[in-house]
Amino acid sequence: MLKHRLTLVEPKSSAPVAPSAEPLLDDMRFRALLGAQAWGRLPATVRARFSKRLTDQRSAIYAGEIIETRMSRLGWCLAQAARLIGGPLPLRRDGEVPASVTVTEDAPSKGQIWTRVYGRRRGFPQVIHSSKRFQGPTGLEEYVGHGVGMALTVHTDAFAIHFRSDHYFLQLLGRRLRLPKWLSPGTVTVSHIDFGPGQFAFVLELHHPLFGELVHQRGIFRDASAEE
Repeated sequence: MLKHRLTLVEPKSSAPVAPSAEPLLDDMRFRALLGAQAWGRLPATVRARFSKRLTDQRSAIYAGEIIETRMSRLGWCLAQAARLIGGPLPLRRDGEVPASVTVTEDAPSKGQIWTRVYGRRRGFPQVIHSSKRFQGPTGLEEYVGHGVGMALTVHTDAFAIHFRSDHYFLQLLGRRLRLPKWLSPGTVTVSHIDFGPGQFAFVLELHHPLFGELVHQRGIFRDASAEE
């Protein structure tokens, strides 16, 4: 189980980043997925972040720091192999490096583009792109490119919203093919955990039913507007 009370580490290296415009709080798609009761359990700050309307060239920007990244040997090999589909997993075991997340509207799919930038101790930062689309059998999926994506289920508690992979799929020649479980790299869980005024923890876990934890990443981010 995820531990919701994490030790706060003040980000050290990230420079303040200002959003392009103040987003409107009228996007109810995540609320519709969860239902009123589950949505109401979330802290008000989390509800606000996930109800920002990002049309008309608006974006939401969060700056912070990756506190730690753990990978087993198999997890590291999987992350390197995933470069063939755009590198959706962290590639190094770096910690205490600057990071940022930018969310913009994806007009063609009527979803959202999430761009994550992870600093490195050496070399250029790693940039990860994915698209959250409000479609598919679970109502939400994350597409990483090259025809690869995963259907997501969404869960809440008093501290956090959790996105959990239900299954993986391939889009080939206009067809959607669901991958069997034995071909799955494991269950991905991404959690957005409230961490006080203007801050939240981001936790990514990839867990395989046979090989256990493959990847674990934890970071602290803050609303860019909180720095103004």
